[in-house]
Amino acid sequence: MNFDYDVIVVGGGHAGTEASLACANMGKKTLLITLNIKMAANMPCNPSIGGSAKGVVVREIDSLGGFMGIAADHEYLQMKMLNTAKGPGVQCLRAQADKKRYPHFVQDKLLNTENLTVLEGEVKALLHNENTVFGVVLGDENAITSKAVILATGTYMNGAILVGHTKKSGGPDGENPSIGLSDYLKDKMGIPLQRLKTGTPQRIAKESIDFSKGEIQYGNIDDQGLSYTTTKFIPIKDQIPCWLIYTTPSTLEIIRDNLLESAMYSGLVKGIGPRYCPSIEDKVVRFSDKPRHQLFLEPESYDTNSIYLQGFSTSMPTNIQDKMVHSLPGLENAKILKYAYAIEYDAIDQFEFDSSLMIKKYNGLYISGQICGTSGYEEAAALGLMAGINACLRIDKKPPLVLKRDQAYIGVMIDDLVTKGTKEPYRLLSSRAEYRLLLRSDNADMRLLEIGHEVGLIKEERYQEFLEKKNTILEINKLLGKIHLGETSKINDYLPTIGFEKLTSGVSARDLLKRNGMTFSALKNYIELPNNLILSKMGEEELEIMVKYEGYIDAERKETVKFRKLEEIKLRDDIDYMGMDGLAIEARQKLTKVKPISIGQASRISGVNPSDIAILVMNLKKVKAL
Repeated sequence: MNFDYDVIVVGGGHAGTEASLACANMGKKTLLITLNIKMAANMPCNPSIGGSAKGVVVREIDSLGGFMGIAADHEYLQMKMLNTAKGPGVQCLRAQADKKRYPHFVQDKLLNTENLTVLEGEVKALLHNENTVFGVVLGDENAITSKAVILATGTYMNGAILVGHTKKSGGPDGENPSIGLSDYLKDKMGIPLQRLKTGTPQRIAKESIDFSKGEIQYGNIDDQGLSYTTTKFIPIKDQIPCWLIYTTPSTLEIIRDNLLESAMYSGLVKGIGPRYCPSIEDKVVRFSDKPRHQLFLEPESYDTNSIYLQGFSTSMPTNIQDKMVHSLPGLENAKILKYAYAIEYDAIDQFEFDSSLMIKKYNGLYISGQICGTSGYEEAAALGLMAGINACLRIDKKPPLVLKRDQAYIGVMIDDLVTKGTKEPYRLLSSRAEYRLLLRSDNADMRLLEIGHEVGLIKEERYQEFLEKKNTILEINKLLGKIHLGETSKINDYLPTIGFEKLTSGVSARDLLKRNGMTFSALKNYIELPNNLILSKMGEEELEIMVKYEGYIDAERKETVKFRKLEEIKLRDDIDYMGMDGLAIEARQKLTKVKPISIGQASRISGVNPSDIAILVMNLKKVKAL
């Protein structure tokens, strides 16, 4: 069969843009179909990229050859390192992105990438037989064929906007929804769906806010970015601040008095919302003992006067929203540019797709982004990148790329989705990762860049630069153990300034670097290193963490050995769990539904106990299936 394209990507959000660029850059003839190219890579909610756990994901995307980090570093408003008082396992960057310039930058990339064609249109159905998808059908009945299809429909499928007691068909940011495709998936292809919900707060005119009543929040980083390739940074003095404010007793009273006016509490909302990003009325109910809730006033763009009221998402009627907003400090006379709303949409049941993000029932059909049941731009982009990579690998008759839980947060997310499923929009958190000291923000390139090079997304020049950096870090680390400093060293003048006594006997530079307060930036002034061993600021940070946390990192690596052994015991997808003697009924049902690819994955399924795993292994040994 002659195909029109190698890959068709449906949807131009963060998942769809990453999937499209990945496929095109891997040499595949790619078609991106989106409702409106001017809304590609749009940020209908918070205009930020990164944050807790998410900042690590953006660097992972960058290390695999994705585009989000590059776009976020292009023209941000503010860059901040979060959790600086905590260990490196939870530290990560957050960029206050530009709502206007970020998507424009991505759109320009889409329209000027070799092998990539962009088409405005709406997909109503898929071309398929009983087990394979080979194209799409547009709203005008035109059919386009392809070797693979990636669905990245975001919150558009059967989208509905909810405010107060009103519910109307619609997509985010006033766009049209996608109507027809989800019904086709469910009714014609037998793919179960779930109904999810998310929401967004008000936008306030900057000139109507009294910022003196808030606590100013500056950026704190001017020499790092979310992409390892970034070399031009915005100085902290030129970054735009945000402001912290809190709800007042009056705010909480207004919300409590009008709970039944909210779409969420009136019974109008059917979808399940995100637990870790709840609406303000949900916070007031769930945390009724709290006297106040923090909110942030965040600029949206250099080019608008719009301020994002983070933490104030709601589905209250607009007249109640007026009262709520005006009860906040500094917003007594606020002009609301855009009212808050909730949005419901269709997503696909997580047990319907496998670890490569391909639908189990249909070869060649991949899904990514919020259609997978996730929440957030970063999660969506990561899933889009992985779906694009795996669609291309399948076309090339190569095994899929499945990242493990000790390799990447992306691996943690996908494993959580396909193993445990989710009843609410899934959000990445550092607490979800068992090996977060290995999955740090600083070392994403060490973990993943070689994989990006293998699949063809990291070009040779960048790969060679990475190898040089990697070798430099390893060489300096080795030399630090050989360099000894004693009582005659000039570093004795520096040590008291950071709280240490002067040296009276020899100590290695490496052991000195392990001390609290000692940085490589300071240490290098007192030791001699070969002139060719030069590191960037990010490289120095990576070296420093490697040395300071060596014992903890080694301990975590030892734990992963046990984990890997279980992952290496593979399971066929045709095992009859329902007929397996000794397994608990719930375990039989869950194993049949998930179809785990390894004993390790089987052990992480909720409802499958250690005793079930022991029985499973015993049964499989009997029939020599292991």
